[in-house]
Order: sequence, then structure tokens, then C-alpha cells
Amino acid sequence: MTRLTGSALRVTIFIGENDTWHHKPLYTEIVHRAHAAGLAGASVFRGIEGFGASSLIHTSRLLSLSEDLPVAIVIVDTEERVRAFLPKLDELVTEGLVILDDCEVIRYVGRGGDGEDTRRNASEGTPRDTPEATDGRGDADGKGEKSL
Repeated sequence: MTRLTGSALRVTIFIGENDTWHHKPLYTEIVHRAHAAGLAGASVFRGIEGFGASSLIHTSRLLSLSEDLPVAIVIVDTEERVRAFLPKLDELVTEGLVILDDCEVIRYVGRGGDGEDTRRNASEGTPRDTPEATDGRGDADGKGEKSL
């Protein structure tokens, strides 16, 4: 079963690594709240260099400035679910940047125990190797070969 495929909304939150919420990292609180809200996924990425509103450059190359590196939290789900989550971000993020982008999701869920390819066609929600998702010859590209 594919949980999210097709059109989606991506929210990217840029904060500092040292930003906290009740004595724990802010990025941890955001990810835990996204999980509790049932969103499809969230990931945290630590930057190696950057600057924001303060115009101070934070970099991992200088020990004296490596304490507050930029962090990006990326969350993807349907537009409705992401927009419903935004008020929780308003409560948590006091300094930072939030970006919303329309995106298209292609989710790979792996192979089933019998070797069946369980990747889904975004528009039809059918396994890619079924006749419904191919040109009738077992291939999605019409060239007589199965595509990966």
C-alpha cells in the first residue's frame, strides 16, 4: 500500500542547530510533532555553512563558529496535512525561515517477499510491472524492456 504518491507539499524549516524548545533541540521537537501529527515523513539535515538574518556566517571549518550550524527540517505530505501542521510551527519557530514548495512524490516501497515489484505508478496507484501500468508488453517505456 502506497501512503503518499503524486502531488504533495514540501515544507522546509531553516533554524540554527542550537535553537531549543524546553531544553532540547528544536529540530527534535519539530520532527516529533510532525510524527505525532501523522505526517508522511520528516528529515533533518545539518548544514556545513550558511548565514541568515543575523548575517553571521556559520561554518564547520572554524572551530569558534561551529557551534550553531544551520539545520534544515524537510517535511512532505499532502497540502492539506502540511497546512494543518503550520500552526504548530508558528508555536515552535521564533527565529528562522519556513519555505513551502509544491512537489511531486514518487515513493519506492521495495519488493514484496515473492519478488513482485511493489513500486507504484503515481497516477494509477498500480504496481509498475502489471499490464495496467505498462504498454501491454510488460514494460513502462514501450521499448520491449522492463524499466527499473
